[in-house]
Amino acid sequence: MRVEELLAAARAGLERLGPAGAAAVHAEGGLLVDIRYAALRERDGTIPGALVVERNELEWRLDPLCEHRAPEATGHDLRVVVICNEGYASSLAAVSLRQLGLHRATDLAGGFQAWRAAGLPVAR
Repeated sequence: MRVEELLAAARAGLERLGPAGAAAVHAEGGLLVDIRYAALRERDGTIPGALVVERNELEWRLDPLCEHRAPEATGHDLRVVVICNEGYASSLAAVSLRQLGLHRATDLAGGFQAWRAAGLPVAR
């Protein structure tokens, strides 16, 4: 399998959101999770209120049953929107969270760059 096929299979099971949809989930109490690495966050800024969890820690920090979970990881029903830089790695990450039982996890199509291009809030 090629990475493109892996990505297509991952996305087939997700209802991906655009920037406005992700903002609405956040406004309704859902969790935005920024998995970009530090250099990108420093360069471009962050989404106010988003939980920053680098990709290599994501499953441990979001699994509600893990002793290393973030306080925001309150249960398997939590609405989670994973955000990477351009919306590729976030699709794979969202599927991984679904495998942990976070059945409402999805990602932001176009990633942080789509959020910023939509004129939504960015903190420097």
